[in-house]
Amino acid sequence: MSFITFGEIMLRLTPGDHAGKINSAQTFGVHYAGSESNVASSLAILNNQVQFVTKLPLNPLGDGAIRSLQSFGISTQNIIRGGHRIGTYFIEIGASIRPSSVVYDRANSAISEITKGELDWETILKNQKWLFISGITPALSKSCAEETLLVAKMAKQMGVKVSFDMNFRRTLWKDKKDARNIFDGILEHTDLLFGNTGVLKDVYDIDVTGSNPIEKTINTIEKAKKTFGLNQFAFTVREHHSASENKLSGVASMDGEVAVSNGYDVEIKDRFGTGDAFAAGFLHGLGHEWDLDKALGFATAAFALKHTIKGDQHTSTEEEILSILKGNISGHVLR
Repeated sequence: MSFITFGEIMLRLTPGDHAGKINSAQTFGVHYAGSESNVASSLAILNNQVQFVTKLPLNPLGDGAIRSLQSFGISTQNIIRGGHRIGTYFIEIGASIRPSSVVYDRANSAISEITKGELDWETILKNQKWLFISGITPALSKSCAEETLLVAKMAKQMGVKVSFDMNFRRTLWKDKKDARNIFDGILEHTDLLFGNTGVLKDVYDIDVTGSNPIEKTINTIEKAKKTFGLNQFAFTVREHHSASENKLSGVASMDGEVAVSNGYDVEIKDRFGTGDAFAAGFLHGLGHEWDLDKALGFATAAFALKHTIKGDQHTSTEEEILSILKGNISGHVLR
């Protein structure tokens, strides 16, 4: 199956002491990551044909980001070069009662300065099956919002299915009304929506009742169907016990059929990139024409498994994810 993802890949810096604080760190681990590129790497590791489209500066950091993408088997043929800098973000991994946190340094990044016509979307989208975009890239600049809306519109016109993860990063938006206005335009061309109850509450004030998180998520999806006129949803469900322990599950709805996954209690090593692992797992399942229960189960197993891996990238294979789906969660040594 062929996939296109479009967005920003950044320099990720994490204190050398994995649970250390940014303000006292003396060394930082360096990686390249970003929501859409994380989805691309997961899909590529699962042996799909994947292309990541972005704009990167013509300097060694841009070169490093491209090499990182290529190391996963991602096509970089339509990455354009130029602009001033690569976006950067600093991650502080939480533990117990201390939450994880992010400091963004991505103003004036290369992709935020993208201009109309730099990307030939008609050529890029030709013969592709799925496009993945998120709500993060449109927050970076007016031109990024316009480009994200353009690629969604063109994909729909060309028969490429559009998947949209409504990632909402509060610190990147001046007002949630701005996000809502842009998301409305993207949703007009969306086939499959990824998200959770929190983001729909934050952006659209969709509030629902329910006796538990699963019931609330199902009710949220039902309201979203009426609000957006969509029929395909895949939502993560997260129950916070602490920064170190969560219970995870998933809910999906496709053309009237609803599926609920098994739940996983996980001890968290790194929660960044976990929603991206879920999205990639679900798209992988759809690409292989699995039934809804299996596609959601696989996505949720990937979602849970990623919490055990440091860094943004989910490097588990299909076999490893399927093993979790089959119930092999004891953590016994494999010999």
